[in-house]
Amino acid sequence: MIEKNTPAFYAASSALCLAAVFVFANLHMLQPLLPLLSREFQLTPLQTSWSYAIGTLALGLSLLVYGALSDAYGRRALLLWSLGGMALSTLALTQVESYQSLLVLRALQGFCLGGLPAIAIAYMGEEFSKTAMVVAVGYYISANSLGGISGRLLSGWFAEMNHWQWVFWPMGLGSLLCTYLVWRYLPKSAYFQKQPFQLKQAMRDNWFHLRQRTLLLTYLIGGFNFFIFLNQYTFVAFRLSDSPYLLSSGWIGLLFITYLTGTLGSALSGKLGQRIHPALGMALGIVIMMLGTMLTVFNALPLIVFGFFISAFGFFLCHSLASSWVNQQAVKAKASASALYLVFYYLGASSGGLYLSPFWQRWGWNGVVFGSLLMFMLTLFLSLWLKRCAFKAH
Repeated sequence: MIEKNTPAFYAASSALCLAAVFVFANLHMLQPLLPLLSREFQLTPLQTSWSYAIGTLALGLSLLVYGALSDAYGRRALLLWSLGGMALSTLALTQVESYQSLLVLRALQGFCLGGLPAIAIAYMGEEFSKTAMVVAVGYYISANSLGGISGRLLSGWFAEMNHWQWVFWPMGLGSLLCTYLVWRYLPKSAYFQKQPFQLKQAMRDNWFHLRQRTLLLTYLIGGFNFFIFLNQYTFVAFRLSDSPYLLSSGWIGLLFITYLTGTLGSALSGKLGQRIHPALGMALGIVIMMLGTMLTVFNALPLIVFGFFISAFGFFLCHSLASSWVNQQAVKAKASASALYLVFYYLGASSGGLYLSPFWQRWGWNGVVFGSLLMFMLTLFLSLWLKRCAFKAH
């Protein structure tokens, strides 16, 4: 097993974190461009948001495929193939000429991006000791947030320097380099146990996971939290691009620096999970998100930004604890269990705009805050229920 603070630990965790930065930079780089795309293609905010949401939707659905295939054929090779596809699909986006072609290529890119989230935590669960795995998952989730930050920041500023399509060139070329470095430094699996791929068995594994109450509740918590958290950024981009703020795509991209507190929350999740029950840690993260969301009702831009700093900390604290909890609770087919969590997670991300859009249309940003708090109250209840179920199981 790979132990904490060994050369193998640093090589493996660094390779997976680098891959996470590029995967999530590619996934999220379109978000600060949505107001610009809305004007260019003459679309409503909800219509424009699909160019972003379709990537997360395709990623979420692809996890069902990657999870089963990685249980059958191994982690590392499949991961490298998906990273190569990520790089090529991102470069293909430089040739987009219509909104329809943008949607098609974003869906293809989203499918390729699914390899890492489906495989990474399962790989760590098999190859790392328990102590090393908790630390590595915290680093990995932190890299997720760093990727989200960097992709949004770079795309916002590159779009101001040139046409919005140009932003895909540096990201595509960087993704090619990332694929090589992961191939070079990620150790081959030593403890992977091959399970022959059978569609019926994969479906049975997923059905088994869904019937475990502690897993299902965790899936719902992760899905509904991301359902709100990610789409708050979509609607606040339209809020800030309008009067009285009138911010450009570059300045809107800077809002995603708030993910930095998410990086801190992820890194601290391992220590918190060792001191209190993970379900209580998830509940704490949700309460923090509620507090941050309420701050954004004020019109002062510094308070809006501060509210998102607080929300990001709470979200990634909860998400990191939930990811680790799923891997610890799954008694078999761990990759499928982790992939199923992320299916809920990304399906939530892609559909949250449909839920928040009526609130936005009727009451503007205050409506988005109200709808967000309703959903956070639900996930807070689910986290407390999870604690009760886990207590009864032991």
